[in-house]
Amino acid sequence: MATIRIPPVLRPSVGGEREVTAEGDTIEAVLRSLTSQHPETEGQLFGDDGDLNKYVNVYLNDEDVRVLDGLQTTVGASDSLTILPAMAGGR
Repeated sequence: MATIRIPPVLRPSVGGEREVTAEGDTIEAVLRSLTSQHPETEGQLFGDDGDLNKYVNVYLNDEDVRVLDGLQTTVGASDSLTILPAMAGGR
């Protein structure tokens, strides 16, 4: 199972956990497993079109999946995913 690091903004949706595990052999499969276990995360991660929301960044072992194969990037059992929502705003 892959480990997923959960940012503070999503922790209420996963029972306050900093990390959770989920099964899957691609980024999409792991994230879908996460949303299956924690349904509140579905709308936070995915848009109506089924793609990741544009403000959600996902890293596989510290590498942005957008420079890999996106949602189809292969994930191994010992891999770590990090979800980072994009930040905006300021003055």
